[in-house]
Parts: sequence; C-alpha cells; structure tokens
Amino acid sequence: MTRRIAYRWWLAATLALTTGCERRPDSGPVVVSAIGTNPEARSSANLPSRLLVDAIGQGLVRFDAAGQIEPGLAERWIVIDGGTSYIFRLREAYWADGSRVSAEQVVKLLQRRIASRANPLAPFLTAVDEAVVMTPQVIELRLKRPRLDLLKLFAQPEMALIRPGPAIGSGPMRIASAGTAPLLQPAFDPGLADPEDQNEIAPEERVHLIGERAARAILRFARNRSDLVSGGRFVDWPLLATVDLPRNVVRTDPAAGLFGLAVTRREGFLADPLNRAALSEAIDRAALTAAVMPQWEPADRILPEALDSAAPPQVPEWLLLTLDQRREAARARVAAWSATAAGQEAGGLVTVSIALPTGPGSTILFAQLAASFGTIGVGATRVAPDAPADLTLVDEVAPYDSARWYLATACRPCDLTAVAALEAARDALTLGARSEGIAAADAAMNADTAFIPLAQPLRWSLVSSRLAAWTGNARSWHPLNRLRADPK
Repeated sequence: MTRRIAYRWWLAATLALTTGCERRPDSGPVVVSAIGTNPEARSSANLPSRLLVDAIGQGLVRFDAAGQIEPGLAERWIVIDGGTSYIFRLREAYWADGSRVSAEQVVKLLQRRIASRANPLAPFLTAVDEAVVMTPQVIELRLKRPRLDLLKLFAQPEMALIRPGPAIGSGPMRIASAGTAPLLQPAFDPGLADPEDQNEIAPEERVHLIGERAARAILRFARNRSDLVSGGRFVDWPLLATVDLPRNVVRTDPAAGLFGLAVTRREGFLADPLNRAALSEAIDRAALTAAVMPQWEPADRILPEALDSAAPPQVPEWLLLTLDQRREAARARVAAWSATAAGQEAGGLVTVSIALPTGPGSTILFAQLAASFGTIGVGATRVAPDAPADLTLVDEVAPYDSARWYLATACRPCDLTAVAALEAARDALTLGARSEGIAAADAAMNADTAFIPLAQPLRWSLVSSRLAAWTGNARSWHPLNRLRADPK
C-alpha cells in the first residue's frame, strides 16, 4: 500500500468515525480553518493570507458579509464626471502602532498598490490616472477613462492598505498573537458611540485563523474544534462524503466567475477553431457537474449575462443540438482532420493534455472529460496544474461585475481579433464605446473557441451555528470581522 493510498484510507476511516453531533457553544474565539497554507505567506493565491490582509489592513472600502460594499477607510464617497472621478471622505482611523492615518499616506499606498506588478488586479486598474489629496480628510481618484464599477475592485484584499515593514494596518482587526496561526481581535474604532466599551474585548470577538489542507480542515470541523471551514472548491468537495456532518453546516456560494478549459497550446489538431469547437461540443456538461455535485450548475458560455457588454452573451452554434447530434458532428470533424496530411503525419490519432490541480474532484472531472472526448475519438492525458498542456483549467471567482474581466481572464491566449477588441474596450473614452468593444471581443472569442466553459465556480464552506452572520454571496468572500451576528 503506497503512502497516498494509506493516507486516504486513514482519512476516510477517521472521518467516518466522527459523528459531529455536538455543537460548539458561542464562547471563546471563533476558530477559522481557511484552506491553504500559512496565513503569513503573503500570497494573493493563498486564501489564509488574503483573509489576514483583509482583516488587519482595510482599503478605502470593504466587503460586508453579503459581498456588498461597506465603508473602510472611507466613510462616504461620490462618483462624478461620468465615472472619471471618485471622491472619498476619509474617516478617523489609526494604524496598529497608534499613529493616525493621513490622507497623504493613503494616497501613497494606493498608488503603490495600483502600480504593483504583483497585484493581480493591476491589469483592471489601468484607467486610474492619479490619486491626489484634496483636503486632510478628502482624496480623489482621477481616471483617464470612465469606470462605474471600480468599488468592488477596491474592496478586494489586494487593495488593502498596509504600511511597509511589519504588518501595520488600520483594522478592522489587530494581531493579538502572531505566528503561523495568528489570533486576531477587533481594533479600536473611534467612530463608535462609546469608546470605553472597547476597553475590554470579549473572547468571542477574537478569531483564530488557521491555514491548512482541506482534509485537515474538514477533520478539525467534524471534531468540533473549529467553527468555519472557508475556501472549499470542487477539488475537495468529494471529501465531504466521507464524514457525518450536522445538517445545514455545508453551505455553497452563488459564486460568479469562470470554470472551464482555456486552450493554452494551439498546435496540431487544436490549431483550427472548428476542431477546438468539436471538443466543446463533445462534453456532457450536465453529467460532468452531477458527477461531482448534483446541484452544481453547468455553463456553456463565457459571460453569465450581458453585464457591461453592448450585446447579450454569445452562445456556441451547437447549443440547440442534442448531445448525440453534437457528438456526431464532432466525430466527423475529428475523422476529417485525421485524414489530412497533418493528421496522417501525427499518426491519425488525436490526444490532448489537460492541466488540472490535485484532488479527488479533479480526478472525477478528468474522468468525465476523458469519457466525453473518447466518444468523438480524442484521447486525453492529465498533467500537473503548472505543466505545459493543451488545455488548462481556469477556476476563478470574478472580483467585480465586468464582462471585460471574464473575457480577459479566459483569453490565455485568444485570437488577435479578440485581443484587439479587448484592448479597444480597455482604452475606450466613453462607456458606450467600451460596451461595444466588449461585445466585439465576446463575439470574436466565441468564434475562436479560445475557452471551453464547463460550469460556474463551485465554492463551499462548513459553517457552525454560532456564525449567524455568514452569508453566501457572488464574491465568495467571508470577512473575519463579519462572521458572528452583531450583539447590538
């Protein structure tokens, strides 16, 4: 028995013995297991790090429990000049070292965030021209091009403002005890009616943040040693079937975003967009999603709705055909290519490699994809997520509601016509021209079959009854300071 098989057997046996019947009382710190690694890793790809940064270093605005915008460092704001000027009035706030937050500091840190190449949101902030101090309490973001959808970007943890050096942010929480699993507590808020109420912090107001693998997080929750498992994805969903959990603790988010295969290598069979479309036609999306989770919603287009596009979402030409009709047409396409000189040179066989993350959900996903491709005479091999591949899984939640984010994220790469349309939309001087450019890019990418949509992103959590404020939302974001109901 290999180590991997032995570990899986031990995990299943251990979890099966765990009944999870007891309920954690609403006392003591809230224990959060975020799926990932050490929270101090400071990586935008690591959920525990993002949660920690969001907790100790807010931006101008934040997300509340429902994924809606709430004040951060800014207590209020207005958007004027047709979306080319954002004016924020800053509230009284203090850094963790006790010094007061100034408008000059906010502007300098904002400029650094916007310009940072390490910031994954930077490509979607190119319209920001400058940030300026207007008064000691007011700052302005001046844009080169109109944008009406920037606040959700500025609420992301990647836009949280933290001073260089030690982790000095402005709240809403502070690190009470540092380490690989930090203990957080509410920061002093001068805006509260009675500051003296903040002199004593109840144990229940603290949060213990742990970064760990999904299997360990599920086991910790099942043993009633945590209150929340956050950051679950499709790869780990099958692990939930191995444990007996209380009713209603498994929650899913109505996450908006992309889940599908980007055509990352356009050679041989995949050099022709009709051949790429044949792969998309062959997939039984309903069976694929049901094999992982019966309620998982499949998707057959890049855009979930028009959003800021000037046209409805583009749909593939085969959409009105039955699955049998689609596969018959796709088989003919594969056979026709195999008969060409290029196909004969390749031995007449078509095989595609698929880069997928590690996990039982990926194993199920690959089996479904391989079965679908097999029905049209195409073989499939699975490779590591960072390995060169013909097809690479994209599994991302949209940070804000712009069709351009969906199209730009799906373009890895895409047709030059689509690239030009995306660039035109980005640089458009009016909202109307931007919408037209997005619509043109959507049409070009649909014709190009640069991306094969499969489903909506699957995001899940395990939530104990004491976390009454936890709310599923489209951003799939659950701030550590918005888990318990406000005692007021």
